[in-house]
Amino acid sequence: MSFRRLVKVAIPTGIFKKIEPFGHLGEAVLLNLICGFPGRRLKVIGVTGTNGKTTTSFLIHRMMHEAGYKVGLMTTVAYGVGVDIKPQVEHMTTVSVPQLLRRLKTLRSEGAEWLVLETTSHSLAQHRVWGVPFSIAVMTNITHEHLDYHGSFENYRAAKLKMFKMAGRNRKGMRLGIVNADDPAADSFQQATPNSFSYGIKRGELKASDIKMSAAGNSFTARSAVHDGLNLNIRTHLPGSFNIHNSLAAIAVGLKLEIEQTAIEKGIASLSGVEGRMATVNAGQNFDVIVDYAHTPDSFEKLFSDLRPMIKGKMIVMFGSAGRRDEAKRAIQGNIAGRYADVVVVTEEDDRDIDGTEIMDQIAGGAQKAGKTRDKDLFLVHDRAAAIKFALSKASKGDTVLLLGKGHEKTIARAHGEDSWDEVATAQKILTVKR
Repeated sequence: MSFRRLVKVAIPTGIFKKIEPFGHLGEAVLLNLICGFPGRRLKVIGVTGTNGKTTTSFLIHRMMHEAGYKVGLMTTVAYGVGVDIKPQVEHMTTVSVPQLLRRLKTLRSEGAEWLVLETTSHSLAQHRVWGVPFSIAVMTNITHEHLDYHGSFENYRAAKLKMFKMAGRNRKGMRLGIVNADDPAADSFQQATPNSFSYGIKRGELKASDIKMSAAGNSFTARSAVHDGLNLNIRTHLPGSFNIHNSLAAIAVGLKLEIEQTAIEKGIASLSGVEGRMATVNAGQNFDVIVDYAHTPDSFEKLFSDLRPMIKGKMIVMFGSAGRRDEAKRAIQGNIAGRYADVVVVTEEDDRDIDGTEIMDQIAGGAQKAGKTRDKDLFLVHDRAAAIKFALSKASKGDTVLLLGKGHEKTIARAHGEDSWDEVATAQKILTVKR
């Protein structure tokens, strides 16, 4: 019997009927009342934004763990306490209210005092995190995504802002907002909490300088305008300019928690990687293969612009776009890939019940506007495994193949339901057979 069914049986039907018309909010209120508000036993750091939420959450968690905090983690990829991190198999970032409350209770029983919670716009709009006492709210960036659900960019941004307002109302918490000052929406997020601290490369109270980027990671100096004489020497195993922003967000949290400088530096450096985020696949081939979760126009632009100068040979990009999700981004992503990549391979990515050919044609249209030609440097291969095999077959010595969109996800959604999927393992197997 489901948790929700148990709740219906356990309380008078009349009470449930009075709350049920309030939809998601009613469910969150009711279940929190029954479960005793398990989130209140934790100090919660919420991380929201379009891109970078998962990596930033991992960075904050690792930094706090290295500094001696009893800290839990709940993200798209994994959840757990300390080093006991379990994979997240659900096809969503912030899980349903019943499961969220169960996990909050479990994390507390396992010794967590703090929780780093990756928080989506859907979960905020649907009140899934109602009752969670955010002490610190972190914003990575706000770009084009999920407009199929929210209807407009303004509604999407407003959903993200809810977490900052929730943090601002938490009388027992730090009531702090950590904001990416380089993002156009920075001002509205800074105004949403009583206290804010900003970070960035171009702007912000915490800034990165002396930046050195490579395919193996980044190094930079972090300086704070409000911490006299502070010079943090940061080294990460996470490549890309976007991971400089992600690292700065984590550092900002560390500074506000008054974690020692050496502990911040050690914590950031200790994260070797995040599953499905810039993950390399090596079977002894003479070209590079990278699996990443990038699936928005902004993440494409940043990823390609960072990697293009580092790639000696051809850049071969394979990706798709999800059915029943933001249609407007498909042609945009196709256009971005068409501008940067030498070869574009379009495939499925959770078609659900939508015609995959239609989705691929929309993506291809954008790539063609960028100058790509079908069956010359633009190819449509619907089956994802076949598409990976095809993309790898186009690679020669010194090339780089980017397999984008699925990242860590362990299922692929098709018309008949969910099928098991592992992007890294699929690519590894194909490369091993190819050799």
